[in-house]
Amino acid sequence: MISTAIDMVSGQTNGHGLRRVVYGSGWAALSLGILSGWFVVTRLGFRHELGVWDIIALRFGEGAILLAPSLVVGKFRLPLRAWIRGIPLAILWGAPFIFLVGTGLRLTSATLASSIAPALMPVFAGAMSWLAFGERPRPLQFSGYALIAAGLVSLVVTYASLTGRPDSLGLLCLVVAAAMWAAYTLRLRGSGLSSLQATALICFWSAVVYVPVYATSGLSNLASASAAELLFQSVYQGLLMSVVAVFAFNRAVESLGPRAAAAVIALVPVTVTVFAIPFLDEFPSASSSVIITVIAAGVMLAAGSGKSISTKGENA
Repeated sequence: MISTAIDMVSGQTNGHGLRRVVYGSGWAALSLGILSGWFVVTRLGFRHELGVWDIIALRFGEGAILLAPSLVVGKFRLPLRAWIRGIPLAILWGAPFIFLVGTGLRLTSATLASSIAPALMPVFAGAMSWLAFGERPRPLQFSGYALIAAGLVSLVVTYASLTGRPDSLGLLCLVVAAAMWAAYTLRLRGSGLSSLQATALICFWSAVVYVPVYATSGLSNLASASAAELLFQSVYQGLLMSVVAVFAFNRAVESLGPRAAAAVIALVPVTVTVFAIPFLDEFPSASSSVIITVIAAGVMLAAGSGKSISTKGENA
């Protein structure tokens, strides 16, 4: 029912479909910018005594406060029996996901964390679509996935040659996070939830399970942060990431389809590299720049040659 961006680029849709491409691409670009900034902002937070536990609390605690009311009043109101549909989404892209990415970011580097999880995500999404719905990727998609994989392997090898062997646990966390993100994009299409409902439920279930544990276990380092740092992190983590970025990504999935949206978000390594120069004073090596370009090329191939998710997939 909902055409993907790939079908539209192939000329298989009408003017209405083209508008959906433009509309979905705008949402994807907004999500891309905020998600890319998250790696830089979170890295800065780690430098100022905040831990991954604090990042999770700020993100989903504030997000739940801002969005949960929309689930009980207004046109997006959900009956209580429907709230359970948000649980798998919260597991896949809620607190567990942020814990894995945050741990990977802390144990490796901003470059590796921003490359591995987002760039592997479309590879996992294509594989899951093939296994679950029988949608075999086209040859150009296989080429794109191969470039992404080769680029990531080269990036890890380059990182090891310059700074030493990367932390194995950190790498594993990032790979698992990529698989969870891919599963989320597919699950969202079959959830029957609107973008706002899905976003609100992710924040609600993450906060309900996580915040009580966080508040009673002595994990908080918020008191160590300055007022300015706490305000900045609260706005970015709680508002921009939990509300705006997740909502924008959900709208991109609705308009473009999970495979195309996943491929667009895989451009995160490129934008993080750009953001890291002025904010973290991290300049990529020549070899890293070439590798990131290869990954971007793989992303373009993966995004430009797919098929829409079938009706069977939508109803999963």
